[in-house]
Amino acid sequence: MRPAARCTPVPVLMYHSVSDVPGPGTKALAVRRAAFERQLTVLDELGLTTVTVAELAAHWRRRAAGLPGPPLPARPVVLTFDDGYEDFHSAVLPALREHGATATLFVTTGWLADAGEERAGRPLGRMLCWKQLDEIAAEGVEVGGHSHSHPELDQLDPIALREELVRNLGLLEDRLQRPVSSFGYPFGYSDRRVRDAVRAAGYRAACAVSNAVASPDRQSPFALSRLTVSERTTPEAFRGLAQGRGVSRLLRRERALTKGYAVVRGVRRGLRRDLEYGP
Repeated sequence: MRPAARCTPVPVLMYHSVSDVPGPGTKALAVRRAAFERQLTVLDELGLTTVTVAELAAHWRRRAAGLPGPPLPARPVVLTFDDGYEDFHSAVLPALREHGATATLFVTTGWLADAGEERAGRPLGRMLCWKQLDEIAAEGVEVGGHSHSHPELDQLDPIALREELVRNLGLLEDRLQRPVSSFGYPFGYSDRRVRDAVRAAGYRAACAVSNAVASPDRQSPFALSRLTVSERTTPEAFRGLAQGRGVSRLLRRERALTKGYAVVRGVRRGLRRDLEYGP
């Protein structure tokens, strides 16, 4: 076995909706169609090549074990999309096709437009249906899990946590007839217990937020960092994020919010344990 080689950090960009008329629930994180298309052009100009979360995680896992396998492109970048909004099919997929790009789409199964008896949670916008999701997967986009009802996973008890993960994974693999190996934490929230549960459910990698460049030397495959792209992201900022440059400065506000939310969640977990087990 060959010795493990050091892996180069890779920017993993996080999107939600791509729409010119986003709903109230998605407006803050939406990107306009023209802006997204310009961003794909920037990736082309920079000589960056898109890969999926599964491809990135598998490559890093092989490198860590010193195993042979296909290399990543010279300058990789990952595009991820959370929740499963309908505009992925109507706006994102055609743009990806035009640029020869790919992406990873994390889907909340209980939010899908035709979830039927499996409906759960409260969708924030117009969602994909199963037929559209099948067409998306057929074009080479990686479909990953994003829980079944989009709760804060680190606030759930063990039984509810496992149900969210297993139900999500089972529905995706059953309906799409494809293996699903990547997961995106709803709200980006996770702790060790959640990460262990994601691994136990059968996933091979998972994305948080953190607003830092993903690196296997600093993160586990179940806590890959992502960089937020939203309506606030200027063309200059996007160029920096896509290259993993100036991230602390460009996402100063988002990084501060992430740290604040982590403190709040920790307090809530402590209060929940006190209520469950008493003094």
